[in-house]
Amino acid sequence: MQSPKLPSNERLRLDKLSEYKLLDTLPEEEFDNITSLVATICDAPVSLITLLDKDRNFFKSHHGIPFRESPRDISFCGHAILGNDPIFIINDARLDERFIDNPLIDTANAIFYAGVPLINPEGFALGTLCVFDHKPRVLTESQQHALITLGKQVVNSLELRRQNLKLKAAKIELTKHNIELKKFASHVSHDLKSPLSNIISLTHLLKDELKERPSEASSEYLDYIEESALILKDYIDGILLHYKADELLEAKKEDIQPNALIEDIQHILMTSDNTLSYSGVHAIKNINKPALTQILMNLVDNALKYNTSETPKIKITYVEEPKFHKFSVSDNGVGIEMNKQDLIFNLFAIIPHENIKPSTGIGLSTIKNLVNKLGGDISVKSEVGIGSVFTFTIAK
Repeated sequence: MQSPKLPSNERLRLDKLSEYKLLDTLPEEEFDNITSLVATICDAPVSLITLLDKDRNFFKSHHGIPFRESPRDISFCGHAILGNDPIFIINDARLDERFIDNPLIDTANAIFYAGVPLINPEGFALGTLCVFDHKPRVLTESQQHALITLGKQVVNSLELRRQNLKLKAAKIELTKHNIELKKFASHVSHDLKSPLSNIISLTHLLKDELKERPSEASSEYLDYIEESALILKDYIDGILLHYKADELLEAKKEDIQPNALIEDIQHILMTSDNTLSYSGVHAIKNINKPALTQILMNLVDNALKYNTSETPKIKITYVEEPKFHKFSVSDNGVGIEMNKQDLIFNLFAIIPHENIKPSTGIGLSTIKNLVNKLGGDISVKSEVGIGSVFTFTIAK
């Protein structure tokens, strides 16, 4: 008997085999179906999908025998993976010097063998799809062709498994990076908000002091400082909202009182009672309150920013539909030009307005994404100098 030699690329071959994570795994119907079919086509009592580990043959699927592995140094498959032919056939192992006195002939009555090397796309032989018989015989051309074809199908299944494993690993790594990025963005944003608030507050105090001793240049400098600070504050608020959006989606649905919600928004945005009004039912059932609050607060805040009227008027309306909660936020602000209305929901889209500091282009994009993930949609109708109406839905 001759023990099979090791392939010249054995170390790399074993490394590649480990990527499939198939060794010592349980039987799977997909592979068992193939060995059953091969046994039927070849009229053979034993059919195996064999993976060649360092010192053993592991049978991912074993049709016709009860055990799941055997020593590699006496294996037929060890010889099969060494050749360049698409199929390796031993018609009578008792007459082949490589297998004379092989224990498998006596213990398993392995007389006939035909095996197809399972060659992966990189050219490594991972194992074989093979059949055994207890008597000398030959395979017809059609049987050989079927065995080779099904061997390719086994490789395709192995590759699909490996790609799925890679995708899962990449997804885990991406999730990990996203969590770290969220933590970083949240930490930095919160750290920046405090000094920014101080800058804005001090700018207001200095402006009040300058009223008593006017200085045109100083006032202009303070205006620049305040505008820059407010723009940076909007960026920070947008970043926080962007990374908080997914957390909002996880909140449980609950019944809410819209009037109480409107009062909360008024308090947070420090608007007067006459600025913000509500029209609709007095109770809304089964809705994501944190997400709804964030959407409305963002839209109301925008309505206030882009409003040059002496008496800003913002109205929130609710209409119940069979499958959706429908809201609209209307204002008497500066409005949006028709050719720019499709752009405002794009990330970092900035629509300039005279005498109004520009938006960061983060908020509305995040709100649209949030609304979409809540099963709804958002749109806008606007007229320059008249105002805008933002309408959005949330799936029940």
